[in-house]
Amino acid sequence: MASRFQAPRGTFDVLPAAARSRARIEATAARIFARAGYEPIATPAFEETELFERGVGRSTDIVRKEMFTFEDKGGRSITLRPEGTAPVCRAYLEHGMHKLAQPVKLSYTGPFFRHERPQAGRHRQFHQLGVEAIGTDSPLADAEAIMLLADLLAELGVPGVELRLGSLGSPAARQAYLEELKAHLRANEAELSKDVRERIELNPLRAFDADDEGTRGVMAAAPKLVERLEDADAEHFAEVRALLGGAGVDFEIDPSLVRGLDYYTRTIFSFVCAELGAQSEVGGGGRYDGLIEQLGGPPTPAIGWAAGIERILLALGEQDEAPGRDAFIAVADDGQRQRAMALAGELRNAGLAVEVDLAGRSLKGQLKHADRVGARHAAILEADGSIQLRDMRSGEQRPADASRLAEEIGGEAS
Repeated sequence: MASRFQAPRGTFDVLPAAARSRARIEATAARIFARAGYEPIATPAFEETELFERGVGRSTDIVRKEMFTFEDKGGRSITLRPEGTAPVCRAYLEHGMHKLAQPVKLSYTGPFFRHERPQAGRHRQFHQLGVEAIGTDSPLADAEAIMLLADLLAELGVPGVELRLGSLGSPAARQAYLEELKAHLRANEAELSKDVRERIELNPLRAFDADDEGTRGVMAAAPKLVERLEDADAEHFAEVRALLGGAGVDFEIDPSLVRGLDYYTRTIFSFVCAELGAQSEVGGGGRYDGLIEQLGGPPTPAIGWAAGIERILLALGEQDEAPGRDAFIAVADDGQRQRAMALAGELRNAGLAVEVDLAGRSLKGQLKHADRVGARHAAILEADGSIQLRDMRSGEQRPADASRLAEEIGGEAS
């Protein structure tokens, strides 16, 4: 039976099979993050709009076209968060984390929202997990952040992953390069897309990300920032490369790599997967040494990344199987249903996965359902109060003692 209601366009329901896969990804990430000292943080699903206008950048597609923005009942402009770094930085300042020992290392997971054209791997509500290391400009932090994402994708078994590495330099040092790039774009303006032409002065680097064929042709011959890094930026980038190489992390330098957010400085990176086609990035990020200051805090260097859970699932191309049950409590007589419920509770408290019939099935129907949910055993409560323990795989059945039932089931499970 179909409802006349459906999930809004660009959103989706996470059904049990997909939820299991997501839980595995999040649990794996939590273990990896904790081992490296990254503490979990959660921020609200919506923030003041100005946070993203100032932090992400007014010239970005996210702010110009993709944010879900509305007025609350007090007339304040509110936006569903389109990314995670600006909210974490806001929380860092609001709660005085700059007074803690630096860097403050944080991790997060949750839903994010962008008004995009829905397609495989791109939704209007999507889920990301990520890390932020705030309060250090050391190349060691860059390498650690990148290694965490590399470890996560490797442990999950994401196939065909490649790391692309670049650098945007520091804002002050790249001014001369930006003028050179603007001159190149103006000289070839007729071949650029309308959107790129409109942003030559505001954000010329975004031209490297354009899909338009004419723009891509112009950018193939454009000067590359990574080839024009000044001394301090070049040294930083060289150290990051050396650290990754020393740790056995393979990468490719991508001179045309840019990010979709204005706050990035110096190191940027992207993990791409050939399995995903056009939407090939499974995760990426970079250094954002000026963002905290833009939000009203003191100069505070930082680095972070985010990975898309839907992208990872798409790359894996599989869903986790339903977990089996240790036992199913069946009743041969309706008078035993109350006892069955109590026994199920005892076994669950003992750490076993146990189900009990909730639909009033016959004994035959209960055993069929026990097989359906993958129960290894069926504990059958007879009318006289005795218990028969059935092995659902072999069909063998024997008497069991209620006081030792958890031990018997648990012992056979091990």
